[in-house]
Amino acid sequence: MDPVCPNVLGSRAFRVFAGAADLIASSVARRYARALLSLGVEEGRFEQYGDELESVVAAMKQSGELRFMLVNPGYTPQQRHAVVDAVAGALKLSAVTLNFLRLLVDRQRMGALAEIARLYRALVDRQAGRIRATVTSAGPLSEHELERLREAIARTTGRAVVLESKTDPSLIGGVVAQVGPTMLDGSLRTQLERMRQELKRAPL
Repeated sequence: MDPVCPNVLGSRAFRVFAGAADLIASSVARRYARALLSLGVEEGRFEQYGDELESVVAAMKQSGELRFMLVNPGYTPQQRHAVVDAVAGALKLSAVTLNFLRLLVDRQRMGALAEIARLYRALVDRQAGRIRATVTSAGPLSEHELERLREAIARTTGRAVVLESKTDPSLIGGVVAQVGPTMLDGSLRTQLERMRQELKRAPL
């Protein structure tokens, strides 16, 4: 048997541990998201709490200084609470969302807020019986075309659809639809690539 190179073993171990850390982080984020959703459903404000979380995530993306202050353990919890309070006031957050953010500060989880917000939105969509879809086309689609796509996806999934539209000139023609985890690729670029692969496999 060939000897195992220590460097390779170290690299493999790092990837395994990194993957495990990602799973643990995602699991922790999901627990926080579920806890907030439970309270939101109980109070009938689960949609509002999701919007508020996303507004804080957007503010942190827009301001590197804000993110640094909220995530950096070099600042005391009291200092970060003061920052959270200021953000809550500026964004007019509910008391529940403010307390949730304070809890994340206390437990050193503010760095996971974006993931918590993403998972929370997915849970809210499930609670509301809807699905999110992204349609990418070579050029802008008309409102009529988008509505037809929305209706087609709704008929297929049996759920209400929140549709986002994007453009990508490299598609040449057709559309690519991402419906939940499923990718439906009807672009001309993909069709041409399939034809090219078939020609390569065809006998001479």
